[in-house]
Amino acid sequence: MINFKNEGIILESSENGFDNQAVLNPACIEMDGITHLFYRAVRRGDLVSSIGYCQLEGNKVVKRSDKPVLFPEQDYEKMGIEDPRIVFLDGVYYLFYTVYDGKNALFAYATSTDLIRFTKRGVISPRITYAEAARLFGFSKTKMIERYFFFDSYIRDREGDGILLWEKDAFIFPKKINNRFALVHRVLPGIQVIYFDDFKQLTDDYWRDYLRNLGDYVLLDPEYRFESRNIGGGCPPIETKDGWLLIYHAVEDSRRGRIYHAAAALLDRADPAKVISRLKTPLFSPAEPWEKQGDVNNVVFPTGAVVREGRLTLYYGAADKLIAAKSVDLEELLGELKNNP
Repeated sequence: MINFKNEGIILESSENGFDNQAVLNPACIEMDGITHLFYRAVRRGDLVSSIGYCQLEGNKVVKRSDKPVLFPEQDYEKMGIEDPRIVFLDGVYYLFYTVYDGKNALFAYATSTDLIRFTKRGVISPRITYAEAARLFGFSKTKMIERYFFFDSYIRDREGDGILLWEKDAFIFPKKINNRFALVHRVLPGIQVIYFDDFKQLTDDYWRDYLRNLGDYVLLDPEYRFESRNIGGGCPPIETKDGWLLIYHAVEDSRRGRIYHAAAALLDRADPAKVISRLKTPLFSPAEPWEKQGDVNNVVFPTGAVVREGRLTLYYGAADKLIAAKSVDLEELLGELKNNP
């Protein structure tokens, strides 16, 4: 049993027009004792999302912007910019996020050198339909799990053949692996990792070649009952002496509907595609009233993590309504992981 401390509610919606419905799924990075928190901000009425910003000292908000940092400007993001993750690598802050046009969900990124001004770099996920992706899966030299084909047919039945491959939960490792970027992303129902030298390589032709061999790049697939529907990347990986700590979310199909849990795995430092260990039960699950009831019930969705004095604090969206946090002794968590090879 891992002893988590409940740090409580960190941020709620405000009267500002851009985040007066909900705040959730924050990206976090700590610099000089200040935690910079970039969050998904939902506007009441049309429910369009943008990216808000605040600063924390400890877990107390000391500064909050009354305007979004990033907001929809292009057609492909007209219905929202969602669920940011942030990484600092080689002097650059990389902010990854989901863009939504009302039908298609893709991932994009922006960069900054000062955490104040961000430059959008555009969509880098595949703009490939599910119909084409299914054909590419069929060329795979490795055996594709049936659930990948199930999600293809499920989404096409629901949205039509023209829908693009849904891509969410993307971020890079905060360190290059063998001098290459390592990017975690999600083609349902699992988590995959790719390596590349330059973001310019991520063209549709690149992704087509990749999808033909998707089975070679699967990092984690759903395995346990609490992740029976799908899993997805959570917080950018944290480097520890024992390996890369990956916090992710797991979705359980239950008689009460879908339940979102927090989960954890430990990856090899030199080759993150090698999974050292993985918890067989959730890290934590919806239990508090603000986690069980909100805009979407029964959701804990961890997306930001900070290590302070040996203690890991996880920031998460609670019931798609507000932001809360939990903390745990990092060595205790690593010890539990090592007991689950």
